[in-house]
Amino acid sequence: MSKTKSLIPLKTLFVSYHASNTILISFLPLYLQSRGLSGTQIGWVLAVESLAAILAQPFWGFLSDKFKTIKRILFICLIGLLIFGFTFFQMSSLHTILIFGAVFYFFAAPIGGLNDSFAQRRATQLGISFGSIRMWGSVGFALSSLLVGEVLARFGIGYMVWVYLAFGTIALLTLIPLKDVKADTKPVKFNDIGKIIKSKPFLLFLGVILFITITHRMNDYYMALYISELGGSENLVGLAWFAGVISEAVVFALAAFWFKKFHSLIFIIIAAIIYTVRWFLYASAMDPMMIIGLQFLHGLTFGVFYTAAFDYVTRLIPSFLQSTGHLVFFSVYFGLSGIIGSLAGGSLVDVFGGSSMYTLMGILSAIGTVLLITYHIAYYRKDLTAPGSE
Repeated sequence: MSKTKSLIPLKTLFVSYHASNTILISFLPLYLQSRGLSGTQIGWVLAVESLAAILAQPFWGFLSDKFKTIKRILFICLIGLLIFGFTFFQMSSLHTILIFGAVFYFFAAPIGGLNDSFAQRRATQLGISFGSIRMWGSVGFALSSLLVGEVLARFGIGYMVWVYLAFGTIALLTLIPLKDVKADTKPVKFNDIGKIIKSKPFLLFLGVILFITITHRMNDYYMALYISELGGSENLVGLAWFAGVISEAVVFALAAFWFKKFHSLIFIIIAAIIYTVRWFLYASAMDPMMIIGLQFLHGLTFGVFYTAAFDYVTRLIPSFLQSTGHLVFFSVYFGLSGIIGSLAGGSLVDVFGGSSMYTLMGILSAIGTVLLITYHIAYYRKDLTAPGSE
């Protein structure tokens, strides 16, 4: 079987899963707002999502490494996504939304990380770039952004549950023919997790990038509300995400050409600098179309930052703990950052408005950039001698 044919099920899974994830990232805050929740209350719901991610990602990652399978763990998580996703969207009061949201996200949150760990291993086996597979998630996200934005603008935000469940079902069906990846044969014990937790370079790196990833999650959660604040509608929210994720897909697709020219940390620092500029430009926006126009920077920030950071942490993780380590990384990148970003962002939007939130995001990114440069120069510059370095 050719490489192209063997990757079709995995690429299809990326398209369908990220098409469903578009709805949560792009439109859930608007949906919760339509249910009568304030910005602060929306922040609490999104914080529960992130807390569930912190707890769930290492748990499912450890089970994946323990039982030497990613496919079966993905299957369980997707079943849980469909069952508890439907339940979650039926809730109307804040406390039931929080309770069922936590259960729903316990199954939904690890799927992205497991997918990426799957793609990383398959790419290594086939001798291709991780980005050439990951880009299909961006394609699914982009197409869904346009489609869902138009559907919700025409029929109402309440219809998002059915679109979400439809994409989730497609993801589950595409998983069935997918061939599982070969795992390291070394047995995994619970105390092996300590090898990750005690890794100083790994923990220090996660602490440094937190300043950047918090701002990324704030934008994920509240860009839709900011566009609405500037006078935009649901279809403009969809258009903004489409513009951003298309640029992200291009960056992932071309990763094989640009990524190996310099060490991962160099790209991480460059992306952090662009993040800083991006948020200050968003803060100065007077019209929703300006946000849409600036969304091409999404690829140069998230696309570059995530690809390089994922590669860097892969170097720091023992091969037999790849899924666990990747999902610990996800717990910080999307979980801990999400808790801080959702709570702080919701309060800022309520009290000061979106422009002030983006100004603070620019400041945090600037601090994170300085810390990354310090990390690179003062501690781990010697890592430049690793394969693929400049």
